[in-house]
Amino acid sequence: MRKILFKSLVELTGHPISSNVLKKFTSSRWSRSLNKSFVKLYKVNVDEMESPLQEYTSLQALFTRTLKADARKIDDGVNTVVSPVDGVLSSFGKVSENDTFVVKGQEYSMEQIFDCKNKEDEFKNGSYFLFYLSPTDYHRIHSPIDGIVEEQWTRGGKSYPVNSLGMKYGNKPLSTNYRLITLVRNEKVKAAVIKVGALNINSIHLTHETSQLKKGGEMAYFSFGSTVVLFIDECDFEIEKTLSFEMDIKYGQKIGTLDSKEQTS
Repeated sequence: MRKILFKSLVELTGHPISSNVLKKFTSSRWSRSLNKSFVKLYKVNVDEMESPLQEYTSLQALFTRTLKADARKIDDGVNTVVSPVDGVLSSFGKVSENDTFVVKGQEYSMEQIFDCKNKEDEFKNGSYFLFYLSPTDYHRIHSPIDGIVEEQWTRGGKSYPVNSLGMKYGNKPLSTNYRLITLVRNEKVKAAVIKVGALNINSIHLTHETSQLKKGGEMAYFSFGSTVVLFIDECDFEIEKTLSFEMDIKYGQKIGTLDSKEQTS
């Protein structure tokens, strides 16, 4: 019963009015009384949190927590691409020749996901990674590469569940939900970090103050549970062989390697 309650609080509901009521409650000091139960139920690792549990003044403050500086190791390989989040690696692979990929039996069109001036063309024949963040996870988003923010835009209106059932039976949430798309580029690779919002709430908050991002550096956070889709453009990029579907992953963990020579275009 408690799990159903917490699930509704962090994933919100299918109606904008009730979603806003829950948002206000989870941000209030009254929700603080639920923090201990939340940590226990979801087995949150309190040892890696930046602050002691008693210092989080609401359930949302706990949910958007930061970590101790040494809690994650950022892979420091010159040519590596890293996971932008903690979560479950639900799916990954190559984008098909017709610019689609399949998640939970649903085929997604790159054009529908990007929905911006043929931007999907820049990622034709590239690679994709889908990360699902559960209530247990740390909900801040980090850059997968060193690079410059080239462009950012939002798409979508209402949002629908991005959990396993939502992905399988929902109305293609990755291309219909509210989402914030960030293009990051360096001399070797371009990455698209697509942050997919929670139900009926703009739960995505940018934190990077400049256009220059460092690999593993924070760029945004979710105030409620959600999903990140990462695209890598067609370049000399090899997906890490140790990855598997539905595996747990941490931000900063290597997910692929770039060739040492510079990309030509």
